[in-house]
Amino acid sequence: MNSEDEGEEEPDVSDDGEVDEFPEIDTRSDTEDEDYEEGDEDESGEDEEDEEEDESEAESDASDESLHVWPKPKTVISDITGQPKRVYPDIEPDYDSDSSTEDTSNRVGNIPMHWYDDLPHVGYDIDGKKVLRPARGDELDKFLKTVEDPEAWTSAFDKNMQMDRPLTAEELDIIRRLQENENPDVNYDPYEPTVEWFTGKGKEEVMPLSAAPEPKRRWVPSKWEKQKVMKIVRAIRQGRIVPNKPKTASTEPQFYPIWNEEPSTGPAPAPAPKPTLPGHAESYNPPEEYLPTPEERAKWEATEPEDREREFLPQKHAALRLVPAYDSFIKERFSRQLDLYLAPRVQRVKLQIDPESLIPKLPSPSSLRPFPVYRSLQVPHDGVRTRAISVSPDGAWVVSGDESGVVRLWEVIVGKEVKRWQFKGKVGAVEWCPRADVSYFAVGVEDHIHFIFPPNLPGPVLTATQNALAPATLPPPPANPSPVRWASVPAAQSSSSSPILTLNLPASPEPPKQLVWHRKGDYIASVSEGRGGVWIHQVSRRHSQAPFNKVKGTVQLVLFHPTKPHFFVATQRYVRVYNLAEQTLLKTLTPGMRSISSMDVHPSGDHLIVGGHDRKLCWFDLELSDKPYKILRYHTRALRSVAFHPTQPLFASSSDDGAIQIFHARVFHDLLTNPLIVPLKILRGHAVRDALGVFCVRWVPRQPWLVSAGADGQVAVWCS
Repeated sequence: MNSEDEGEEEPDVSDDGEVDEFPEIDTRSDTEDEDYEEGDEDESGEDEEDEEEDESEAESDASDESLHVWPKPKTVISDITGQPKRVYPDIEPDYDSDSSTEDTSNRVGNIPMHWYDDLPHVGYDIDGKKVLRPARGDELDKFLKTVEDPEAWTSAFDKNMQMDRPLTAEELDIIRRLQENENPDVNYDPYEPTVEWFTGKGKEEVMPLSAAPEPKRRWVPSKWEKQKVMKIVRAIRQGRIVPNKPKTASTEPQFYPIWNEEPSTGPAPAPAPKPTLPGHAESYNPPEEYLPTPEERAKWEATEPEDREREFLPQKHAALRLVPAYDSFIKERFSRQLDLYLAPRVQRVKLQIDPESLIPKLPSPSSLRPFPVYRSLQVPHDGVRTRAISVSPDGAWVVSGDESGVVRLWEVIVGKEVKRWQFKGKVGAVEWCPRADVSYFAVGVEDHIHFIFPPNLPGPVLTATQNALAPATLPPPPANPSPVRWASVPAAQSSSSSPILTLNLPASPEPPKQLVWHRKGDYIASVSEGRGGVWIHQVSRRHSQAPFNKVKGTVQLVLFHPTKPHFFVATQRYVRVYNLAEQTLLKTLTPGMRSISSMDVHPSGDHLIVGGHDRKLCWFDLELSDKPYKILRYHTRALRSVAFHPTQPLFASSSDDGAIQIFHARVFHDLLTNPLIVPLKILRGHAVRDALGVFCVRWVPRQPWLVSAGADGQVAVWCS
């Protein structure tokens, strides 16, 4: 193989040893053979004509110079460089010169024109002078201009000049062509003949398309292709690839059952809807009541075909052989075929769901024992409404008060009355102190809160109770005195027959409707009628304070949190949670009730139940949301009281319908598990008087027993 240098020095030699001459390229147009031959004969004549044309062009150039068509330059010496330079005179256009080809006078270039919105000019001309903004009228002027000037629509807004400029005929023609989806070039011919540039005698392509040297990969074997081939060779040697696999197909015909194929997993095609079956009207001998009257026939013929109830009129024939052919048969068949072809049909799968499976699986009430199921004893209050009851922390005693001012102390187990106190006003609330080292309870009567200890107390308990309520040395008075007055009897003169300590509250039309103790037994909160009726009293310091200067709405109930310094305040529609230590509002719960009547907090402090006069009981998960987690509607009338059991997973609700609902409420420590609420028992035993039922329910702390008081003047104990 010769090198490239050798190839350049030696000319191309053919096989017979003769040198091939390089063909000449004819640059003339493609013509027929005869024209080509004639052209060879006329070459000499054309050369003579070309020489004559060159002489005529030289003469014309000389004549143009004599006419001085272009101004002659003037040679001057430059003041800067000191060299001679040519200076041409300024061109002054005539009056009939065309200025349509002049450039725009605004030379700011392609920039956003909104930069000049707040300026009086719109740019600068070639001399650096400001181009003032032309005056533009309002929309009414534009409209009047379009009415007066019929060619106003042929103008377009020029952003650089900030004015409307008329479009030329060529521009309008381009716009028209673009709107009609045509080529904007007028001279474009989509059907022009094809020009064969490399076809014909003397036009053959003899030079390569590229003069680049031939790449090396054309003759050097590829390493990667070699590896790929060797991979296939190894597979053939190992038997993984069998070339020319012998065919085992026999010449016998193959038969197989076409119905034994696997069923399709896709949905079955929807069946075509069946046509309606014929009725009495379609009969050839219909009853007389189906035959139309002349008025009905005329009305049917006058009605549009789309508005007719049926496509035909019933007719009566004496025999079936006399029935003519149905004239709308072809039309109806065609319409049905269109309905089957065009109307989409969807196969609706009917869910086979057992209704019982939708009901949540709750445990059996028998497996959730113990809970109260029957009334074991009943303590009468002489038919007077009993609104307040409270159970001692040890669960042995119950104190109850009615509207006649009678407060009774009796045993839970046998119902024996131990002591009775008589007050002048109605008893609004009673509450036993939760402390275990002392034993006394508070009674709310009119504008007073009386602290009383029961009789027959052991010596150490009696001494501790007297020292807590009537200490020998009174604490110093607070710096900010309150309107609540504290009055006590000396310990030596105190007895179980009269109050040992009395709190005189501000005047109120009704007695305190709620008394609630803090878990440590040192603070007690009272709620009275009217605004500002919430007071928190500290027994050890003998100090009372109103925690709220102003509360939105009327306060119905209050509660202390069992483990945190939080305070629940319930108005008619909302429950607000306050932090007493930081004196801030934590959250506002929205039960969605018209009027809240009762409230209690779970011993864990994470859940709250709220009852209302609209027969709803709302369970709140305080860590979850400010909306109710669950709403229970088991009563037919207004709820009066709700209460959690302090140790058992139980809670109860009472209503004006005279019934008490017992629920199992198990709260899990796992935050992902919802509380389990199961209705267990409905206790009925209180009579409804004046549309009022059970006022209050309280649990016995150490037993799954319930104590209830109603408008019928009865206090009942319900046992398991």
